[in-house]
Amino acid sequence: MKALVLSGGAGTRLRPITHTSAKQLVPVANKPVLFYGLESIAAAGITEVGMIVGETAAEIEAAVGDGSEFGLKVTYIPQARPLGLAHAVLIARDFLGDDDFVMYLGDNFVVGGISALVDEFQAHRPDAQILLTHVPDPRSFGVAELDAAGRVVGLEEKPQRPKSDLALVGVYLFSPAVHEAVRAIEPSWRGELEITDAIQRLIDTRADVRSTLIEGYWKDTGNVGDMLEVNRTVLESAERRIDGEVDERSETVGRVVVEAGARIVNSRIVGPAVIGSGTVVRDSYVGPFTSVAENCRITDSELEFSIVLRDSSIQGVGRIESSLIGRHVEVTPTTTVPSAHRLVLGDHSKVQICS
Repeated sequence: MKALVLSGGAGTRLRPITHTSAKQLVPVANKPVLFYGLESIAAAGITEVGMIVGETAAEIEAAVGDGSEFGLKVTYIPQARPLGLAHAVLIARDFLGDDDFVMYLGDNFVVGGISALVDEFQAHRPDAQILLTHVPDPRSFGVAELDAAGRVVGLEEKPQRPKSDLALVGVYLFSPAVHEAVRAIEPSWRGELEITDAIQRLIDTRADVRSTLIEGYWKDTGNVGDMLEVNRTVLESAERRIDGEVDERSETVGRVVVEAGARIVNSRIVGPAVIGSGTVVRDSYVGPFTSVAENCRITDSELEFSIVLRDSSIQGVGRIESSLIGRHVEVTPTTTVPSAHRLVLGDHSKVQICS
């Protein structure tokens, strides 16, 4: 079995962060979300990975390399434009050959990995197997319709009137039968070759399409809220580790990770939280569910339920929470008078101001 990992896409819902960084490389608990997927693939016993890359190809390739760090052999497959998940299967035909494969969306996060799913697929070997989960608003997802016996009878992509609340999770398993299906479909109203249409084609031709309902945790990390939730979930399983320097005036409480080279000075860190190497936290409070990446400076401030990317500084600004702060960012106080807000914001930003 091989794996096809989708790492293209513009990441518009994570702007302005993704104006300068691939969405799959935004870190949770100080590790790119893409890496969790690659580790899950390796743990399932899969070694050959085809990685679909787009305009952020250079950044993805620099981070993943040849895949040996994960025990994988990675082949990069360029996609000129994001033309749909089925299009990714189409252009990966030479790499996939006649092997079964798992298709994994690189910005998705599945707690517990995919080993059990791969084992189940290999034991029964249907033509396709999809993962489903209940969601409160299925209109933003591919949606499955099941019959009374639990068989998949229909799929729709982002329907305005969903027939169920069962959304497709970003992990799919296929036999080579899917290749004929992706060649047979036409672009959707979005101008994309939809994987839901390809699977529907399999259903219509009486192929064996099965589903598995995920009871555990899954997230599509496509927006800030979901990134923060995944960060929280990962940190909940963190084990306390103090490899950096914590002075006698500081306190660390609970599952706190202080990486080697980090310094905590006259501050309080309450876990679960992780402080990256080279970061200095001084005269500050860092609260639960917070990840601060490497080489940051947190001074005279409070930070909670947030992600701070590398090489950023937060100084003297009181309390920050529920925030995603990019790389090389400077957050500082302004003068108290006149009373006004001065903003420099990227495209598609959302700002809440208490006036």
